[in-house]
Amino acid sequence: MPTASWNGAVIAQATDAQVQVVENNVYFPLSAVTQEYLRPSSHTSICPWKGTASYYDLVVDGQTNANAAWYYPQPKDAARQIAGHVAFWRGVSVER
Repeated sequence: MPTASWNGAVIAQATDAQVQVVENNVYFPLSAVTQEYLRPSSHTSICPWKGTASYYDLVVDGQTNANAAWYYPQPKDAARQIAGHVAFWRGVSVER
């Protein structure tokens, strides 16, 4: 079962069927992410084929990992399978 964890907390957990793997990044459905750890960030980035990514900071036990989660609120057609999904980086451990 794929999981994402950081700072001793499981941030997300889903079944293999629920996640999407794109460019070696595991995208978890937002419903599989523990919402209390997410804080909206104003940071964005642009991928030519996926669209504009928005970010979340992760906050666990008073520690903040800035822009450690990203998602595509309106992915381009080529990336529609990751709509409603979140991926992680910046020290977040993702186990498949």
